[in-house]
Amino acid sequence: MKNFFALTLFTLLLSFSCKTKEKTQVSTKVNTNTQIKNYSFETVENDPTNTKIYTLKNGLKVYLSINKDEPRVQTYIAVKAGSKFDPAETTGLAHYLEHMLFKGTHEIGTKDWENEIVSIEKIAKKFEEHRNEKDDAKKKEIYKEIDNLSYEASKFAIANEYDKMISSLGAKGTNAYTSNDETVYINDIPSNELEKFLKVEGERFQTLVLRLFHTELEVVYEEFNRSQDNDSRWVFQKVLEGLFPNHPYGTQTTIGVGEHLKNPSFYNIRDYYNKYYRPNNVAICLSGDLDPNKTIALIEKNFANWESNTIEDFKVAEYKPLEKHIVKETFGPQQETVYLGYRFEGAGTHSAMMLSMIDMIMANSQAGLIDLNLNLAQKVLQAGSFPHILKDHSVHFLYGVPKQGQTLEEVKDLLIGEIEKVKAGNFDEWLVEAIINDLKLKRIKTLESNRGRANLMVDAFINDISWEDYIFQYEKMEKITKKDIVDFANKHYKNNYVVSYKRIGESKRHSVPKPEITQLELDRESKSVFFKEFEKIKTPRLEPVFMNFEEQIARSEVNGLNFSYIENNKNQLFRLSYIFDMGTDNSKEMSLAVSYLPYLGTEKYSAEDLQKEFYKYGLSFDVNTSRDKMYITLSGLEKNLVEGLELFEHILENVKPDKKAYQDLVAGILKSRKDAKLNKGVILRKGLVNIAKYGENNPFRNKISVEELTDMDIEKLTGLLKSLTSYDHRIFYYGQQRKEIVEQILTKLHRVNILKEIPAKVEYEENSFEKPIVYFAPYDMQQVELYLLAPDQKFNSGLMAASMLFNEYFGAGLSSIVFQEVREKKALAYAAYAWYSNASEKDKNNYVYSYIGTQHDKLEDAVGTMFGLLNEMPEAELQFNGAKDAVLKKMESSRKKGASVYWAFESAKKRGLDFDVNKEVYEIIQTMTINDLKDFFNTSIKGKNFSICVIGNEKNIDEKVLKSLGEVKKLSLEEIFGY
Repeated sequence: MKNFFALTLFTLLLSFSCKTKEKTQVSTKVNTNTQIKNYSFETVENDPTNTKIYTLKNGLKVYLSINKDEPRVQTYIAVKAGSKFDPAETTGLAHYLEHMLFKGTHEIGTKDWENEIVSIEKIAKKFEEHRNEKDDAKKKEIYKEIDNLSYEASKFAIANEYDKMISSLGAKGTNAYTSNDETVYINDIPSNELEKFLKVEGERFQTLVLRLFHTELEVVYEEFNRSQDNDSRWVFQKVLEGLFPNHPYGTQTTIGVGEHLKNPSFYNIRDYYNKYYRPNNVAICLSGDLDPNKTIALIEKNFANWESNTIEDFKVAEYKPLEKHIVKETFGPQQETVYLGYRFEGAGTHSAMMLSMIDMIMANSQAGLIDLNLNLAQKVLQAGSFPHILKDHSVHFLYGVPKQGQTLEEVKDLLIGEIEKVKAGNFDEWLVEAIINDLKLKRIKTLESNRGRANLMVDAFINDISWEDYIFQYEKMEKITKKDIVDFANKHYKNNYVVSYKRIGESKRHSVPKPEITQLELDRESKSVFFKEFEKIKTPRLEPVFMNFEEQIARSEVNGLNFSYIENNKNQLFRLSYIFDMGTDNSKEMSLAVSYLPYLGTEKYSAEDLQKEFYKYGLSFDVNTSRDKMYITLSGLEKNLVEGLELFEHILENVKPDKKAYQDLVAGILKSRKDAKLNKGVILRKGLVNIAKYGENNPFRNKISVEELTDMDIEKLTGLLKSLTSYDHRIFYYGQQRKEIVEQILTKLHRVNILKEIPAKVEYEENSFEKPIVYFAPYDMQQVELYLLAPDQKFNSGLMAASMLFNEYFGAGLSSIVFQEVREKKALAYAAYAWYSNASEKDKNNYVYSYIGTQHDKLEDAVGTMFGLLNEMPEAELQFNGAKDAVLKKMESSRKKGASVYWAFESAKKRGLDFDVNKEVYEIIQTMTINDLKDFFNTSIKGKNFSICVIGNEKNIDEKVLKSLGEVKKLSLEEIFGY
């Protein structure tokens, strides 16, 4: 399975600005009365992305890819400033700086800059005192002074003004991430709002203000504490530690060391920003509905005065080859895993290309050695490999999860055994060509989305790879022969690996304790001068386009079955799905049979042969089940539709039982169930939430018993598979073949007899929620996580407008009420949100949900704050208007096309609708006022009896706090899972 988820001193004070002079008028203006230059772009012949590259005089690089599918633009602003550049004494700095770039500038987010900067400078000096003080008691006293100063400084700040402006554009996915080599800032905006977006970002990136510093620092503490609860992060990091003992890839993590986070330096952050946040170290990557010349003119207008500086090359230390393997261990409560890593040269090198090829030979999801010899043969519970390509070095990772009774060492040996097969040339020669075709196919899928295209640009920029070399890397790989692969593997894959064992045991990790923080003053209603000027820029509103299912989906009958068709006019890929209104709630046995199918062959083909055949044709065959649906899907290259469908139908008609495969499947199911009880996410989000909704008899516990698994007649299972298409179903095709041609192919190949009725569905009675109940599951973790839920009325399309606006205003996003109150104002949690969920089918209840991830000692304050918000909605007219604009602009600029139209139709049908409800929602939201939203809140949110699902360390949680929330029901894993 392929894997793989921010001074020179301004008036001698703390704000840093990379601008050393006032903004000057640039020669190219943008607006209707302005002439636009014709810019000379760098392009690459036959580039499938049609990317245009332009470099400003200050070195700022711009990548543009034009995609007119919808009037939106995916924006990535990438900085070559990742955690490897962190000073060794203040790790975590790059990541913390990323957070601070959302806090505004000396123009954004301030009511009184002259007084605010004086307060910020005092805080900076106190943090330096705090950092240098060794006496714990004195440090605590200094932090009290910092807290008092921060409270005073907050009176000059305007809450989340950057986020409000960006949200008001109709932005989606506003976020950022920091990794080893880069920090990247993300937004997806309507294309008509590009001018306003670039005005904000031009200001944002050229000026740093460390505003509301200590509350955001506490948020980073929370993120650090969350990382301590992620076992997979640490087994991965242990490999890097072994491979890179004198490089930051191995010696420090992006999140940083707890001691460093507790002792930050304003001055170090400022110096880092001054050094790396320069235009000649940054790229603006844009993909979407763009006019290239107008876009560059806008970028020059807003970024041309950003002054460049010399960026020192990162010095990569020389390494001696590993003479023998290194063993690392880490412990924690989650499932056991093993990771191996081999070290290679960095991105863009021949070694990186070769390891990527070998990685695909090892695991490509279908026909790789690990896929067939370990996963399909069920020699392990799960295994795979993936390349980790970084700027300075690359790592080839292999990983595995043991079966019941299997040791991690045995899994390691099996993984190395597959490497040995590559070295011996024990793989089919056709696989080399098939891998190149598969990589090209995946690239085609990537190019379908603006986000995919922009990601490619970031990757090429950060790794200093020319666009031509990057976009045509697979053409270079075509020249690789089997002999080249075998020779490379024998030279580089020896006893020179690091193995990291993740074992069950006490983690011995630590959390960063919370300091005492006075809640800040947050002004939601004021506007900076910059915001007022920003609002004066008028952009014409886009006209929304809603789906018309009748017009966009062609329908007919094929062999008595409903057939739906949508043409793919983007590329040469197709997707054909058989859809059954039958899932685990209808038949647990059918679900088991579907799980059995991948391991079975026919008289003509073995299971391994089938995987190879599909891979040769550039196709994949998947069967998936949910509670109420089953999907059998064939997808891949359009030219191989007939061959794929013939194979597809052959399997369903001729599958034969395999006793050993079934026994291994059962053993794997039982081990997976055991491992699920070690997964805190499964315990909370699935186990506890289902108990809160339904009680003991719930969908999560609706599993086939051990006895039923053991006694199952495998002939019965294969019989169920052969009879699958005799159950009533419908067909959907998305591709380039004409509808009539597809109908002919299906008529011939998809043979259907008399259709059976779908088995009756199990119905679950929901809990009454008459009183608040706390469902608690003990778990060894640093944080505590909570889900709050309560039912509302049954699905009503008339509530969708109010709920959509409520979610934007109140509970989700960086400028929401919950985010401001819980995180910005009080620093009570890294993650906190609330939302109103409309039921996915008619006659089912809507639900109110809320989530908090916090520290044990903040639990009372965090939950108290959340309940306060859920019972009294703060009213902020400015924020409401911004949320309303955001929702409308998202709807105006969103376009559902292609296969997504059909799946939207399927969702509408489940809700008893035969039209695109968004048209009604849009019309209602336009006339809504904050009083309308308050009415919705008072009716559907306020005063509910919430069930509270809690997971955390029993030794650290204050039982009195839990009891204050409601009747406490402590649940064992057996009670949660039913086994």
